[in-house]
Parts: sequence; C-alpha cells; structure tokens
Amino acid sequence: MNGPESLEIRNLDRAVSIEEYSRLPRLPVTVILDRLRSSFNVGAVFRTCECARVERLITTGITCHPPDEKVVRTAMGTAEFVPHRHFQDTREAILFARECGLPVYALETTSHSESIYRVSFPRPVCLVFGNEALGLERDTLSLANRIVEIPLLGYKNSLNVSVAAGITLFEVLRQWGEVGEPPVLGVPM
Repeated sequence: MNGPESLEIRNLDRAVSIEEYSRLPRLPVTVILDRLRSSFNVGAVFRTCECARVERLITTGITCHPPDEKVVRTAMGTAEFVPHRHFQDTREAILFARECGLPVYALETTSHSESIYRVSFPRPVCLVFGNEALGLERDTLSLANRIVEIPLLGYKNSLNVSVAAGITLFEVLRQWGEVGEPPVLGVPM
C-alpha cells in the first residue's frame, strides 16, 4: 500500500499549455443562471463550468458577470476560459438556447420534477439554475422541456445554487461517459 508521501497531486494547469487546453473540445452544455443575487455564487459556477469545459455560460437579469470584480476574483482565473454572455431577460436566453437546438432542463423542486438520477440527459443540453431565494419563476419553468431536481433529505430542502450546479453538471457528464477515470495529462481527451 502506498503512503501519502507517494501521492502526486494532479494539476492540469501545470501539465498542459493554455494553447493545448484551448484546443480541447468543449462539452455541449449551456448553463443559464437566472437572476442570481450573489456574485460569489456566480464566480463559483464559473469555476465549475471551467472544470466541466462547458460550451457556454449565460447570465441573465441582475446576475453579475465579468468583468465584475467579485465574480472574477471568486472564479479564480477561470472566467477567461468559459465562453459567456449576458441577456437582460431569462426568457430571451432560453429562446436563444432553443434556437440553437438545445433541449432546456430547468432545475427546480416542483410537484412535476424528475430526479436528475432518473433522467437521461440528452447531448447537447441546456441547464437553467434559478435565484438563490426565489428559485425559477413559473414563466421560466413553462419554457423548459423538463423540470429536474436533486433529491434532498433535509428539512430546508435547498442547496446553494453553485453546489446544485456542480452536482447536476457532473451527473450529466457522468451519464455521457465524460468523467470517471482521471485524465491522462498532456494527451487530448
């Protein structure tokens, strides 16, 4: 058995150049953030989206976005690697995703939600995450092809939006067979 002294910490940003990284294919996921209030949550979602190599991140309404200082600082250098844009209206962002041919899956706890672990996510897909306090509005939910949820066991029945985005994104990637084994560094994936 190997001890902790034999562990080698993998760090992709030291193993490949930015040029090599930029040539890696983006995974066909669009993430929409609907009216998030916390720039720290937005920055955390940028980090998660960079780690998942998503195709694009869309912010809407009051959601802070780069070059907002708190977003950029919390994103820890990842905002420059995540293609992103901002729409004033969430409806406009969802219609844009649908025009791109993306099925829209909204994450919200409702009487019609399906567990993310029981849904087969299509490839490509658009995932919509809502406001920390209010969730997604009914009008937004009506634009979704499906409404999904993370099964929760707690009394409050609510996760931080950046945590929910991470769980959902990596469940999608797991289903697609994109994650599971550690990457071989320096070799295109």
